[in-house]
Amino acid sequence: MTDEHLLIERAQRGEMNAFRELVERSKINVYRLAYDLTGSRHDAEDLSQDVFVKAYRSLSQFRHDAKWSTWLYRITVNTCMDRRKVKSFTQLSFRDDMDEGVVAGAMKHSSSISPEKSAEAGLIRQEIEKALDRLTSKERSVFVLRHYHDQSLKQISETLGISEGTVKSFLFRAIRRLQKELAFYKEDFGLENQ
Repeated sequence: MTDEHLLIERAQRGEMNAFRELVERSKINVYRLAYDLTGSRHDAEDLSQDVFVKAYRSLSQFRHDAKWSTWLYRITVNTCMDRRKVKSFTQLSFRDDMDEGVVAGAMKHSSSISPEKSAEAGLIRQEIEKALDRLTSKERSVFVLRHYHDQSLKQISETLGISEGTVKSFLFRAIRRLQKELAFYKEDFGLENQ
């Protein structure tokens, strides 16, 4: 039995220190997924807290045949989708955690990146965020888990509780919609002949 399984069992018996340890081990990954699903640091922080409250309340339902991370990812995705249904994400969602000092420093050290190219890259990044916001919750979840978190189709299937075929379908639709939304930038990416 792994250390994680022992912590889960202790937490299920009501040991708060064990649950705190599980939270500490998982909080960065939950936050990153929530951030990738929402594009907002503030929303990701709120959602992360909600996820761990839900995890604590449902801890007795955790089955040891699933991985702890998969179970938390499922709670995170469901919480994000629930919140998205309630709260309209109509305003543009910028990735607001970019450290301007880090970006400026990276640009200073790179002589090949001109200010024009940097501004253009920023605009393209904004357009990608807009396009992601236009996807359905399921499409965005599948796309983010696959392309931002490198999960396999099987892992996504387990996380979302849907078949691999359904994962493929959502991923295909998400990519098609993103291609259509971002067609204007095709030439900029050197894809005009494809």
